[in-house]
Amino acid sequence: MKKDLILIGGGGHCRSCIDVIEQEGKYRVAGILDKSIPRGNKILGYPVIGNDSQLNFLFNDAKHFLVTLGQIKTSCLRDELFNKVDAAGGIFARVISPLAYVSVHSRIGVGTIIMHRAMVNAEADISDNCIINTGAIVEHDVKIGKHSHISTGSVVNGGVRIGDHTFVGSRVVIREGVKVGAHVVVASGVSVYKDIPDNTLMKG
Repeated sequence: MKKDLILIGGGGHCRSCIDVIEQEGKYRVAGILDKSIPRGNKILGYPVIGNDSQLNFLFNDAKHFLVTLGQIKTSCLRDELFNKVDAAGGIFARVISPLAYVSVHSRIGVGTIIMHRAMVNAEADISDNCIINTGAIVEHDVKIGKHSHISTGSVVNGGVRIGDHTFVGSRVVIREGVKVGAHVVVASGVSVYKDIPDNTLMKG
């Protein structure tokens, strides 16, 4: 039997998440929370049932939750929503596309989604509330901190360390063994050959 799942955030990333959720077949989308979309509207056929102020009324029903708000420049809102659910004892989903490859020797945190055609290799450790987006490659022994986003088509090579709240743009390539700090933004298409300190914006 599918588990009921509440999605938090109803924008473009939510639609991509819904497609992965449907393909995986583990959860049933029971509703979507969004502060800017009127209640009763539908997203890909699923109802908007309110905004995040309704969260407290949903925890007692043993539903699962997934933050489906996207992340580019900052993870602040994703972080805030995740912590709100976590503090109230909510249960997080862990969603993995059947079109992805995720090694049985890897670790995937709660609230994390692995999108279509992504690859996660052996001994990779991906923390909570992360996005591993379409076609991203996370190689062996990589560690990715919580609330981070590895965007479409990026390659994170073996032994890389990525801190919390970090965004890695599309088609980024990170050399093996590099350390990328927390609260870092790496712009699309950049090749990273050396360590990046915390709170850095790295442009092409």
